[in-house]
Amino acid sequence: MDECTFTNRCIVETIEGLREGLTHFSGPSRTAVIYSIKPDDPIHIYDPQNLLAGHEPKFKELYIDTDEWRKKAAIAYDKKKFSNLIPEKNLELAGLISYGGRSSSVIYQMWFTEHHPNMCSIGPIERWLEQAVWRFSHDIANEEELYTGISGGFLKEYSTHAIRDYLIDEMNVLIGWDTQIRIYPILEAVLKISRTPEEGAWPKGELIFVEKQSLPKMKFIAKFPKAEQPILENVGHIRKLLQSVENSDRKLVSDEKTIIGIIKGDKPDFSITADFKGQHGFLKLNDNKVCSFSDGSFKSTTRKANLVQVEEALLESDMDPIAASTLFKIVTSIVHSAALQRYGCSIVIDLNEKPIFISGHSLDQPVDLEIHEYLELAKSLSKVDGALHLGADLKLHGFACLLDGHFIPGEDRARGARFNSALRFTAEHDNIIVIVVSSDDRVSIMINGVALNTNCQWKSLLLCNEPLLLEKWVTLSKPSYF
Repeated sequence: MDECTFTNRCIVETIEGLREGLTHFSGPSRTAVIYSIKPDDPIHIYDPQNLLAGHEPKFKELYIDTDEWRKKAAIAYDKKKFSNLIPEKNLELAGLISYGGRSSSVIYQMWFTEHHPNMCSIGPIERWLEQAVWRFSHDIANEEELYTGISGGFLKEYSTHAIRDYLIDEMNVLIGWDTQIRIYPILEAVLKISRTPEEGAWPKGELIFVEKQSLPKMKFIAKFPKAEQPILENVGHIRKLLQSVENSDRKLVSDEKTIIGIIKGDKPDFSITADFKGQHGFLKLNDNKVCSFSDGSFKSTTRKANLVQVEEALLESDMDPIAASTLFKIVTSIVHSAALQRYGCSIVIDLNEKPIFISGHSLDQPVDLEIHEYLELAKSLSKVDGALHLGADLKLHGFACLLDGHFIPGEDRARGARFNSALRFTAEHDNIIVIVVSSDDRVSIMINGVALNTNCQWKSLLLCNEPLLLEKWVTLSKPSYF
């Protein structure tokens, strides 16, 4: 295997494992990398799914029009060394998260993935990309004969480690390097507790983890004798204790080994919080969300539906901008309520001057959804089979509405009747937006017979099935539509 072929293999296998891991953590995610191995090597790009399209001018400015990227942090080239790595921070490009580095074995590399709008934090993602930097530097430093090809598999399963690495980095900044708190036992306990029902109910309430040095400063409303403090590994016991703090401002307190007691009100200056909300929850550093958890795994999502397409459609309509903004808030509130309670529903947003007729339960007088009481009623009515019918007048015109239409291309039999009926309905009616919320939190938005945010499998571009010279890529790249 020649040197170029070996490098290409390292790149392709690493980026595929990175993509799979990030997709599991954040939803469908693309990945890409730009790199130069030796000091005099040209810079290459590998972008199999066109993630970096649209950024060609910026890459030309940074890497082709100037050689400053080579000189910025000069490091002696030595193929056998990889551990003396100098990080390169996020390039702050729109829609992207990036992280790179320089090492003796790879003089420059920068890895990219998408910045999904509903991420709790990009911190774990940056640590994930940082690990890709380390893995690639290590692989290139190896002899080809000793290459194991494990980097891709390692990155595929990196989610828990990425969260831990991010928390450690933040702790070192906030409270110094001498912290004794261990992160892995906390993460393991959180997932186990989240999967443990008590009398059929999923856990609710906050469990906070603090440094031992913080305990004397805390005001406990109940504290367990040291000899009787429940150990964190006793998941069943911890789950029972959570009942004492659910639906309140009380919190269980742990030093990551045992449950110390219960506090009320403010947390200490530093804490890691597991906020259990039933079948899901959030991991927080102080008051900042790091990630969510559900079904035994961590995810990057805020669990709030991304309704940006709805907002854009409303603002581009003939509605008054203030009314459009109010309608968007109403719709968002209904969608988030359904997602939180994990039930499916459909919402028809009718932007016609006179709302169309839809078979279902009509109302003698449309209900004003700007009034909180009536908005709460609409949320409850959304649980009834059929769709809510909302008008541009900010009122509810009907519920349990039946949506149908003729067959159209693009239907997805795997998505069920609610999804496909809504798709057909929007194909046959103008000025209509339909939002479908599935019981698994999946949200689909349809306009004119098209599901705007249906996850797709991105196609690899023929011009980038293997690493290319960046200069060639900039020249050949054209807008691509999927």
